[in-house]
Order: sequence, then C-alpha cells, then structure tokens
Amino acid sequence: MRITIRHKFTSLVVSLSTLLVTGVCVQQVRAQGQELQERVAEMKQASVKNKQALAQYTWTEQVTISLKGEEKKQEHFQVRMGPDGKPQKTSLDPPAQPAESGGRLKKHIVEKKKEEYKDYAEQMKALAQQYVPPDKDLLQQAFQQGNIALGTVPDVPNELKLVIHNYVKPNDSMTLIFDKLQKELLQVQIASYMDDPKDAMNLTVQFSRLPDGTNHISKMVIDGVSKQLNIATQNSNYQHL
Repeated sequence: MRITIRHKFTSLVVSLSTLLVTGVCVQQVRAQGQELQERVAEMKQASVKNKQALAQYTWTEQVTISLKGEEKKQEHFQVRMGPDGKPQKTSLDPPAQPAESGGRLKKHIVEKKKEEYKDYAEQMKALAQQYVPPDKDLLQQAFQQGNIALGTVPDVPNELKLVIHNYVKPNDSMTLIFDKLQKELLQVQIASYMDDPKDAMNLTVQFSRLPDGTNHISKMVIDGVSKQLNIATQNSNYQHL
C-alpha cells in the first residue's frame, strides 16, 4: 500500500514539474515570438523612413572592380533616388580611352573577356539590389513563413540580429545587425548565389548615419566566389537637394 501511494505521489510530482517546465517554455516561446514581431515591424518602419529620407539627398559613389585580387576598373557616379525609388546614376568619369594597340584577334579576345566580366558584374549588382536595402514586403513574407530567427550579438547588449533564410532565393541567408535603441541597421551579411547554387555570391554591407539621423549604405562589398570577381562600393559626400 505504501509503495502504491509513494508511486502515485512521485508520478504527481513528475507531472506537475513537467507542466511547470512546459508552461515556462511556452511563455518563453511566446515572448520571443512577440519580440521578433516587434523587431521585424521596427525594421520595416526604418526601411520605409530611410528610403523617403534618402530621396532628399544626392551623393558620390565610387565603384572598384577587382579580378583575382587585381584592380581592373574604378568608376565614379553622382547618385540620387529616382521617382521609382531606385538609384539614378550619372557618371563623373571622363570618356574611356581608345583600346590598346595590337592584333585584331588579340583585341577581339580582350574585348570579349571584358564584356563577359562586365556582364557578370552587372548581374552581381542586380542580385545585390534585391537584398539591399531590405524590402518591407519581403521581410513580412519571411516572418509569416517562419524564416526569421532572432538572436543577440555577443558582448553588445544594444545590438541584435535577425537571421533570414529563403529571402530571395531558396537556401539563401541574410543576417541583419540592428541597433535596437536607435532602431537602425548597422550591417547586413548575405550568402546567396547567381543562377546556380554552386556559383556563390557573398555580400557585406556597412551602414552609417547622417547628421539628421538618416541611415545610409556607406560601404558594400560583393564577392563573386567562382570567378573571383570583387565589387567594392563606397558612398560619401551626401548633400541635400
């Protein structure tokens, strides 16, 4: 009889403990879900706000293209946001110099190679623009599909990170480092690919703040891994229109 009572008591304690632990876990999951929803909302609001603010500015963009670690080309542009919300660029560089002398075949090979990498570089830029700046609708879609995880940044209590998968392409990833006090983006890290998943493209973006609080891309580096093609963009000299 005593053994039976002891067994029932032990079972009751275990059951109560399980319920308590389960309740705590459910509360934690709910709290994390609520915080994630709040952070995604803040990110969306910040994206819209900064896009509107940047429409009042013009700035200088320097683009450096390197192949296998060797600088091949540097371009300079004056940039402003167009009516469609996309950057409009005007070249600040003098007209290109005539091609180097040499045989017709050699010229043809050189020009063909230049065009190949130029086209690839443009494709990399176009893909990067699908990620940066983060789009409010794509952020909401990722949240609804459960593709966003909330995390912390070690030793930096005011910063947090949102890790997003399947944002633009299947199995891609985008990590947003966010200042939760200033409610602004600090950094974006992206692992994506071109047409083939084996053709990887990595992207790192740094953000800075203007005196009026507008958040903008200060530096962006795109790495085309397979072709060892690197595009580094530096933005500066922001002026009100």
